[in-house]
Amino acid sequence: MKINRRRLLSVLGASPVLFAGAGVEAKTTKKAARNGRGSAEKFTAVSPKGTPPPVHRYPMAPRLDTLNGKTIYLVDTGFFGGGLLLHQMQDWFQENMPDVRTVFRKKAGGWAADDPPLWAEIKAKGNAVIMAIGH
Repeated sequence: MKINRRRLLSVLGASPVLFAGAGVEAKTTKKAARNGRGSAEKFTAVSPKGTPPPVHRYPMAPRLDTLNGKTIYLVDTGFFGGGLLLHQMQDWFQENMPDVRTVFRKKAGGWAADDPPLWAEIKAKGNAVIMAIGH
């Protein structure tokens, strides 16, 4: 019995393209079945998922008991509408919690890019941060 490898891979949810160019081929060997019915084909395949990197856990930052007299940084990452939302939050704080100082900053680069000068400023002068990173 000959099995179509493409059909088998599509049934398993894998594309034959995943195995092309990787230097790994599925091996087929004929091996006698132990139940005495003749021979059966055995397939050996490699998972395209690989091994994920380890997950590093970081503890949560300590919580503030109050916001009165504290400085909150409002950081815009450039996501559409994020700056507008943060400015509205800044207005809300001025109206409803005038003892809270808010500082608006736009982060350099995209949302995932590092911005060491901004982080150093927040660490030195701020007590909390709210970031608008999108949905």
